[in-house]
Amino acid sequence: MTTAEQAREELAKVSSLVLTARRLVAGGKLVDLAALGDRVRSICEAVAAMPREDGCSLVEDMQALVARLDRLASDLEEHLSQVAADSADHQDEA
Repeated sequence: MTTAEQAREELAKVSSLVLTARRLVAGGKLVDLAALGDRVRSICEAVAAMPREDGCSLVEDMQALVARLDRLASDLEEHLSQVAADSADHQDEA
């Protein structure tokens, strides 16, 4: 069974991965996010299996991760929009 402290540590690791992904996206790099989804799912499952009090102690950490994931999603949408615009500009020039 995962303890609240173990889950908190995993949340911190995943948050760090999200911040790294945001930096890479900002630099125009490709980012493989496949493992990120699995890790988030694993954390959610572990928290759901915890006693209520332990899981509730992680609410702020989980909310912070959700906010970071939302910012990453926005970054990716912005990057994809820019790529599409650049692609359209190049097609117009041809």
